[in-house]
Amino acid sequence: MPASPFTTLLICLIFAETVTSAEPLIITEQLVHLRHSGDREWATFPEQAQGKELLLRFKAESNSGETALFLRQQDVKQTWDIELNGKIQGKLVRQEQDQQLLIPVPPETLKTGVNELRIYQSGKITPDDIRVGEIVLLTDPASEFLSESQLSIKVTDKETKQGIPCRITIVNAEGTLVVSSAESDEHQAVRTGVVYTRDGKTQVELPAGEYTVYAGRGFEYGVDQQHLILKKGDKKKVELEIGREVDTSGYVSCDTHIHTLTHSGHGDCSLEERLLTLAGEQIEFPIATDHNKQINYEPLAQELKVRQYFTPVIGNEVTTKWGHFNVFPVREEGPIPDYQLPAWDEIFESILTTTDVQAVILNHARDIHSNYRPFGPKNHLSLTGENLDGWRLKANAMELINSGATQTDFMQLYHDWFGMLNRGVILTPVGCSDSHDVSRYIVGQSRTYIQSDAQDPGKIDASQTIQNFVDGKVLVSYGLLTQMKVNSRYGPGELVPPAKEYAVSLTVSGPSWVNAAQIQLYANGQLIRSEQIKSRECGGVKWQGNWQVKLPSHDCFLVAVATGPGVSAPYWQFAKPYQPATPEFESQVVGATGAVWIDVDGDGKNTTAFEYAERLVKQHAEDLNTLLKQLDGYDQAVVMQVASLLKARGLEPFDPKLTKALRETSKTVQLGFALYGEAWRASQIARRTN
Repeated sequence: MPASPFTTLLICLIFAETVTSAEPLIITEQLVHLRHSGDREWATFPEQAQGKELLLRFKAESNSGETALFLRQQDVKQTWDIELNGKIQGKLVRQEQDQQLLIPVPPETLKTGVNELRIYQSGKITPDDIRVGEIVLLTDPASEFLSESQLSIKVTDKETKQGIPCRITIVNAEGTLVVSSAESDEHQAVRTGVVYTRDGKTQVELPAGEYTVYAGRGFEYGVDQQHLILKKGDKKKVELEIGREVDTSGYVSCDTHIHTLTHSGHGDCSLEERLLTLAGEQIEFPIATDHNKQINYEPLAQELKVRQYFTPVIGNEVTTKWGHFNVFPVREEGPIPDYQLPAWDEIFESILTTTDVQAVILNHARDIHSNYRPFGPKNHLSLTGENLDGWRLKANAMELINSGATQTDFMQLYHDWFGMLNRGVILTPVGCSDSHDVSRYIVGQSRTYIQSDAQDPGKIDASQTIQNFVDGKVLVSYGLLTQMKVNSRYGPGELVPPAKEYAVSLTVSGPSWVNAAQIQLYANGQLIRSEQIKSRECGGVKWQGNWQVKLPSHDCFLVAVATGPGVSAPYWQFAKPYQPATPEFESQVVGATGAVWIDVDGDGKNTTAFEYAERLVKQHAEDLNTLLKQLDGYDQAVVMQVASLLKARGLEPFDPKLTKALRETSKTVQLGFALYGEAWRASQIARRTN
């Protein structure tokens, strides 16, 4: 068998000259693609990896003092051990971004002669395409390597000229997040290449090199940057200035899904670090939602002097075998909902009888936890919002964008939501981060904007804001903000009275470092208008438009969704899907409205597609032909709900009697039944095979 490039590299290194103690040893200059087993994870990687593990042999001298391994890693999601001469020295960092890693090597770890470095996947083997390499054995302790130069950074607000909580990102010439001497304390939260600082100030020591320093503060702010070269012995200052670019007047920024390592037991973010990241990403209304715990941010926020930047709320991620549900507000010392109950009825009864609870969110409904996927085809029919086990969802909100657990097709959860609204299950749409980390998944990267009159983020009326959330007066943001008014007055969560015409005013906003590409308008979940956006490059309003829209002759809801290319810049890089459906993926920024309800029939309420369908079936159930003729003039949402109700009565979608009757109906009715039939058939297959 011919030697692989990997084997050739080993041979070369084995016979390399032993370096003197004064010189670093380059073990390999290559980045190597590894995958232990399975199919490739992402299409951006070759189908065949270069190896299952990295095994390098090199000559060195024994080390009487501490040295260090310096390396680079990319796209690491699983556990990979770093072993030197048979002893584990550390692990690669579970971090998808391109970053450096510095691993201390204790005295007497190296031996004079040939040494062996091994990097391999451990624990449960899940396919994980990674790149690792550019490995250097330092001859001095890590602290000396990091102290070659010093950088003082100061970030101020453009308006006030005062220091401001922010995220500072430092990368090298290749765009790789770099190691530094900075450490987390009561003033800052630190990870490789990232410093969240409560007052815009930090000081770091770095190896000599070429760097770019970025400063930002989440979605609403611009990004400032400075490029510089540091030589050994340099002590330089960097001053950056950031300002608000996105007008969010009348709303407060909320992340409904936030964790800490301290209380959830996984991830890497301590409670202290979490509060600093919230201030640094400008989350004004954070909901603490550790798993089956009720944590109060208030005392520590006061102690860390960040309380003025947000109004915290105590919540709980009720983590069951049958789905995860974020609930708030709850009491710190109050009862905890029973998360061990066997079905939704009992779970929701426990949640809804918990003291003070107003909001109940269905979390990441397309993800599998405990071998259960709430909105998977085995359990749920998306088109019509049907639970196939007869379980009733008693939540009043659901996550549409979870930036820590994104979907391959982000619109899938929107279609799920549309189906639930048409079914009569009124759910507030939610954007959140599900962040357990300081930097891997950025807190508040996806967020919910809740209608609020608050002028001071430290003094938000929690009760009224939560009520507005429950009422659906929200916008969902993942890099964009989309706002909508109907007939110049009515927005999300509101009921538009009947009118001769319906005028829709749309505004898409974002910071200077994102672009919008498309805006779409949905009525009862059906796309009724779409337009390409020529996005303005400046921060603020990217696009505005006014549309006259033709609506069904019955009540409906409107939702606007704007999209654009995802953020790949290191200062706010988007994560890949948590449980991908395909290796192909293209990230997108998203800004969407909550539902605006249109009272077309003038009865003073938002009548859902399911209610219209119920009326029709009740009136004409005994005369199928008449029932189907009555559907002319209704939209597909109503048609599909009728199909669902007929199926519940025993008339299945492909029954010859139904097929024959449909031949005499309109194309809209035929298509609605056909779509429902295909979805029902797919669910039946899933239930038999999974």
